[in-house]
Amino acid sequence: MNPQDNGPQSDSQIVNVERALEVMQKGEITVEHGLMRWSSNYAFLVTIAHEGLEVTTVYKPQRGERPLWDFPDGTLCYREMATFLTSQALGWQMVPPTVLREGSRGIGTFQLFIDHDPEINYFTFDEKQQPQLMRMAALDTIINNADRKGGHCILDARGQLWGIDHGITFNTAHKLRTVIWDFAGQALPAQIVADVERLCASLGDTSGSYRQQLQELLSASEITAFQRRIDRLLGAPRYPLPGPGPNYPWPPV
Repeated sequence: MNPQDNGPQSDSQIVNVERALEVMQKGEITVEHGLMRWSSNYAFLVTIAHEGLEVTTVYKPQRGERPLWDFPDGTLCYREMATFLTSQALGWQMVPPTVLREGSRGIGTFQLFIDHDPEINYFTFDEKQQPQLMRMAALDTIINNADRKGGHCILDARGQLWGIDHGITFNTAHKLRTVIWDFAGQALPAQIVADVERLCASLGDTSGSYRQQLQELLSASEITAFQRRIDRLLGAPRYPLPGPGPNYPWPPV
């Protein structure tokens, strides 16, 4: 996604995740650069400053969410936040640092803007990205991502893969729609299985911070469905095959 103006862009390498989260959570919104084009929901590029450090973020206010027939109104920002927490709990760091806080247009998510070439996406990747795509495909399976477009897979200057736009996830009904079917039917790599097992333990710990944070973001039935998807994947650790109904997002980029 590109901003409508030429405002500053964040370099994902200038801060670690913890520092980025601190700046975004505690900092002051100093500049709003404008509305971002091509987004189905309102998204703004804004700069947040804290203790001498500035980061550029994508702000998605709850009030700007387009109503959907199959997702409760006003919940997309919570699902974005839940996806970031899940990526971190897996140890994958595939979702840019994200916080949920008040902004100029009310509560919403603020996500670190990853400086990237928008012409480079899933459809231009080569074999070097395969190990990272295998993790992303597993993440999409367990969060039930209904909208993994090619343009939602971006690379930073170091070649690290990041996934963005996770507002329509964690539905209780099967909704997996993705362009990443490269590994359909293949066995999950052992390390991914180990990471998902660790996530399963964290989700099952009702007194742990991960589970408690999810309970603030998702309904009880959504958490139960999430647990079932994880159990199903661990019981038969293979990438899913495309099923009946729509399996690809539209548009694909």
